[in-house]
Amino acid sequence: MKNGRIAVPSNGEGGLDATRSGHFGHCDVFTFIDVENGEIKKISTMGNQGHVQGGCMVPVNLLASHNVNALVVGGIGLRPLMGFKQVGIDVYHDSQRAEIKPVVEDLIAGKLPQIKDDQVCGGGDGAVNPA
Repeated sequence: MKNGRIAVPSNGEGGLDATRSGHFGHCDVFTFIDVENGEIKKISTMGNQGHVQGGCMVPVNLLASHNVNALVVGGIGLRPLMGFKQVGIDVYHDSQRAEIKPVVEDLIAGKLPQIKDDQVCGGGDGAVNPA
């Protein structure tokens, strides 16, 4: 990704040196990373909105309204993933590392895969867990 805004669900106060939240819908804040010509230009954070069961579109609409182009998650449910696809936000997957900075650097370098529909979080009964 050479240009655009990346969002990372983050713990605590967020920022590049923070850790990524394990599941986007329950994060404390979103860290925004603005990228120009393949370089990090600006870091900002925004508190997450209240998340209720079945309210998966709240964070989708929140990130879309802040011009996010890409989201990096460790896990996500099918319904919010479909929502992000509908609003044109690409969702990338890294479940191995909690540190934000190296994951963002990998995304900028084109090393992170987009999440596939079969990688979403789901319950044993086939129901999709809420984000």
